[in-house]
Amino acid sequence: MVPIRSVKKESVECETEHFLMAQKQLDEIAAEMGLDAELHERLRYPKRSLIVSIPVRLDSGKVQTFTGYRVHHDVSLGPAKGGIRFHPEVNLGEVAGLAMLMTWKCALMGLPFGGAKGGIRCEPWKMSSGELERLTRRYTAEIINLIGPDKDIPAPDMYTNEQTMAWIMDTYSINVGYTVPSVVTGKPISIGGSLGRQEATGRGVAYCAKQAAAFTELNAKNPSVVIQGFGNVGSVTAKLLYESGYKIIAVSDVYGGIYNMDGLDIPRLLAYVSEMGKVGEFAGGKTISNEELLALPCDILIPAALGNQIRKDNVADLKCKIIVEAANGPTSPEADQYLQDKKIVVVPDVLANAGGVTVSYFEWVQGLMHLFWTEEEVNQRLEQIMGRACQQIFELSKKTGLRLRMAALRIGISRLAEAKRLRGLYP
Repeated sequence: MVPIRSVKKESVECETEHFLMAQKQLDEIAAEMGLDAELHERLRYPKRSLIVSIPVRLDSGKVQTFTGYRVHHDVSLGPAKGGIRFHPEVNLGEVAGLAMLMTWKCALMGLPFGGAKGGIRCEPWKMSSGELERLTRRYTAEIINLIGPDKDIPAPDMYTNEQTMAWIMDTYSINVGYTVPSVVTGKPISIGGSLGRQEATGRGVAYCAKQAAAFTELNAKNPSVVIQGFGNVGSVTAKLLYESGYKIIAVSDVYGGIYNMDGLDIPRLLAYVSEMGKVGEFAGGKTISNEELLALPCDILIPAALGNQIRKDNVADLKCKIIVEAANGPTSPEADQYLQDKKIVVVPDVLANAGGVTVSYFEWVQGLMHLFWTEEEVNQRLEQIMGRACQQIFELSKKTGLRLRMAALRIGISRLAEAKRLRGLYP
């Protein structure tokens, strides 16, 4: 294989920990599959990146300027697709790394999308609804040349929701002069959203957890599950696994966690969190920290919070048999190698949390057709696509000995490489 030339200096600004982790995964599978060196080099960096300044008038009357990002990693298979997150740690490298993972995810699931990601560096929990609306609308105006139903379709991510998507859709539609539902996904049902979209990511995680239990021939009658993160994804996953007979022994949120070795009463916990806003002090469990939660003995560990939670410094403390990555990039490359050596099965994020983008695809299609499906139809189609991807990855892993992450990346990148080969290099 021809060695990759040194990267131009202007590319270095996005080389943060998140981005380098995504690159390292690409480099590993590229070497294993003998990917053409020139194509490998093209895939190591985004196609385009936009950094914008977002001046917002706060409720106090003062104007504060925020920084926003939108990155397209690759659009060989179709328009760009990816979420928008509001968080104080958002930066170009994080967004670029997540856009790269979205490219692999869409290709793996057979969706006609490329990978994108966006975000604004802010503290949304300190902002009023009015400030968030002004922030979102100005951000949309600044990136409007990049987005569109045939160019780039944003979706919710960390600290954004269906209301955020409604504001983006409205701002875009006002600028073009007519209503464009398919410019975003994850929007409210009343303005063109899809039934089943809100639960889609958690439903996909729960499905993958059950498939992984079957793949590893887990013998436990009621497998024990620990979930780090009890937001939309973690809570839906807990609910669905609980209903399937799994024993959820611990969950956590940003404030801390609760643990009960006999299993938590998830319906009661969901009602409690809906009222109190956090899992702490729930009467049915013992209070523990997020660090202690990761080290609990269990059959299945589901990191559903921030990235880089399982690292070189704490991976040896894990006592699980299976990890299902509901979050994006929760496992560092060093920890990933350790888990492989210890024969702990890791269902990678590009598969485990792909339910969200899959139903986003359904929403996009329904909006373009102006023909909407029932929730049962949406869930059936989701299970069909998730089932196909699981089967392909598990079979390739058994056949080649690749760990599940590399098997998933090999399938996704092979599809993308074929598309790039057929389309050629322009000009």
